[in-house]
Amino acid sequence: MTIRFDGRVAIVTGAGVGLGRSHALGLAARGAKVVVNDLGVATDGTGSSDAAKQVVHEIREAGGHAIANGANVANADQVQAMVDEAIAEFGHVDILVNNAGILRDKTFAKMHLDDFQSVLDVHLMGSVNCTHALWRHMIEREYGRIVFTTSASGMYGNFGQANYGAAKSAMLGLMNVLHQEGHRKGIRVNMLAPTAATRMTEALLPPAVLPLLAPETITPGLLALVSEDAPAKMILGAGGGCFAETKIYETEGVALPDDDMTPEAVMANMARIRDPQGQQEMPGAFDQTNKYIRKAADLRGISLDQKD
Repeated sequence: MTIRFDGRVAIVTGAGVGLGRSHALGLAARGAKVVVNDLGVATDGTGSSDAAKQVVHEIREAGGHAIANGANVANADQVQAMVDEAIAEFGHVDILVNNAGILRDKTFAKMHLDDFQSVLDVHLMGSVNCTHALWRHMIEREYGRIVFTTSASGMYGNFGQANYGAAKSAMLGLMNVLHQEGHRKGIRVNMLAPTAATRMTEALLPPAVLPLLAPETITPGLLALVSEDAPAKMILGAGGGCFAETKIYETEGVALPDDDMTPEAVMANMARIRDPQGQQEMPGAFDQTNKYIRKAADLRGISLDQKD
């Protein structure tokens, strides 16, 4: 199987440097037409879109097709204008890679709420704005590949990144709902959880490991997630050429009887509640609800098959 993107059009946000640049070049090398979006390439989001123009130049020099766009993903009007420009230039958009991000790292006690909001605006609302601007277009065409960029900071936590972690973990709920709303219309939504040596992480990693975590070791995973035969509703961890899936499981848990439904009983059963034996993945929110209904009814001898 050879993965190609001939005839496909992709928008990659935050594509002036680092991961975004690697993703844009990777898509173009396999035939995609690419909108290279970047507002600024400093870690705080400042700068200019000149880097995006340089990536476009590289793509065109290699025989590909690309345009640069400096829209601020946190601005819904600018994002809509970017999408309109992409459709005017290329006719349609098939792939969206939500990659743009900034950092405002501080401990929660020292963090100003403006910095918390700024990170949410770019990472979370930036992804929402771009996806919303394309959603109807993809629904109408019955095809779409969307990737949100999450992070281990959101899934597992990282000191000093309450804002970043909150924004990145929010991607999970967004992906899960959009999967349910879009999969019947040919839209596949996934998340990429990269560990890469970029402008945002190079100061946090030992110099010796930086070559191992080049952005180019992540991009093959991204290309798989936006391919014709892409999976759906997947969290793909990637770094150093290593790839793994992250899943959320729920333990079997316990059902407490009416006469012992107390916090003391919950604490007394904590070992059983946390026991991973029999844990399972929940396809959707009501699967969890139905599980609790079943367990509660079984404990009380209530038949759910009875009809009024």
